[in-house]
Amino acid sequence: MVMKPARSMKASEFKAKCLEVMDDVARTGDSVVVTKRGKPVAKLCPIAPPLSPLWGCMKGRIEILGDIISPIDVEWDAER
Repeated sequence: MVMKPARSMKASEFKAKCLEVMDDVARTGDSVVVTKRGKPVAKLCPIAPPLSPLWGCMKGRIEILGDIISPIDVEWDAER
């Protein structure tokens, strides 16, 4: 994965084009650094999509065949 450097923009230009810049960041995924007197003061970057929860992620994908509750007919020695 190759990271591109963030685009830089003056605060006055950002103020005039704020909504357009936000749409551009959401569409392209590129970050924008807002500067004031040549120094970076803020960074506008896209939000990562939320991660799906692990609990229940396999629901409907696993099928249990046979009886998994009843004891088996094999005896074993737990003290070995």
